[in-house]
Amino acid sequence: MCKVMKEGWEYKKLGEVCQILDSLRKPVTKKDRKKGIFPYYGASGIQDYVDSYIFDGRYLLVGEDGAKWGASDRSAYIIEGKCWVNNHAHILKVSDSLNDKLIEYYLTYKDLSEYITGAIVPKLTQKALIAIPIPVPPLSEQQRIVEELDLLSSIIEKKKAQLKELDSLAQSIFYDMFGDIENNSKSFGLQVLGDVCNLKAGKAIKADELHDKDETLYPCYGGNGIRGYIDRYSHSGKFPIIGRQGALCGNVNFAVGKFYATEHAVVVTPLIDINTIWLYYLLKAMNLGQYAHGVAQPGLSVKDLQPLSIPLPPLPLQQQFAEKVEAIEHQKEMIKQSIKEVETLFNSRMDYYFDG
Repeated sequence: MCKVMKEGWEYKKLGEVCQILDSLRKPVTKKDRKKGIFPYYGASGIQDYVDSYIFDGRYLLVGEDGAKWGASDRSAYIIEGKCWVNNHAHILKVSDSLNDKLIEYYLTYKDLSEYITGAIVPKLTQKALIAIPIPVPPLSEQQRIVEELDLLSSIIEKKKAQLKELDSLAQSIFYDMFGDIENNSKSFGLQVLGDVCNLKAGKAIKADELHDKDETLYPCYGGNGIRGYIDRYSHSGKFPIIGRQGALCGNVNFAVGKFYATEHAVVVTPLIDINTIWLYYLLKAMNLGQYAHGVAQPGLSVKDLQPLSIPLPPLPLQQQFAEKVEAIEHQKEMIKQSIKEVETLFNSRMDYYFDG
């Protein structure tokens, strides 16, 4: 869809409304690599903190690969204050005739991949960057647009913060009810994990069997959680899953419904009456990564896990905890749905202002 130019709007090249300060960027040398208080920015955001700075002010950063910046999901980012920027991020000073937040939103909305060049090392060059067309509404309208998008963005961020708080609440309730698991501070009876649970790794699959998320496919769990989606399942129900290979070796996920487990995922099935929600939180609290072996490729075997001792509180207490968690999860689902609704509105407003 190509929208009609709004009245009073015009398009300019980014280089016409921004001063490019790339020549002032510097890599950090060995003598500069000391833990400090000034953020050190690269292509994907803050890389470190150093004890000196080369910029002081308000700037717009764009990574040279044009990629999104981690959890922020932005390809452009405003920074303020004293900082160091290395030679993998473009640094721009936006002119007073343009609201820099508007440019931040626009560059995040726009697919920058069409400006990336280079087969071996894909790169958003300065020449390509300054040629990107930028919408320039009247200044008063720029401010109104930014205020609207800021409001929606802040609502989304606050709701995401609520999700984190609820996750922390569940962990806190677990600690209050069951104490320090590693020290069994509540003096529950001890059991050997392999005696009360079956621990079994899944089966290997080929990489080309995995697909993007689709309602007709099933989640496929590997060593670090969901790897993708597949056309068959190996388990059905509610199970804790321990990742046994990779950088996040020992991480614990909770699978619900039908799913497939690979050889790097250990599915934990109780052999006695154990609440699986409680079991999931127990395994998370055990810090299983500490039992991993191997440096280049950390790993955990089923034999490493089976002999571990676990405290086993009475089943009614486990179920009482699970009920509290399910109430929290219900709240989380409501918040997630609300986030989707606000994100849909946010994206529709971005489409309205920037599509064309």
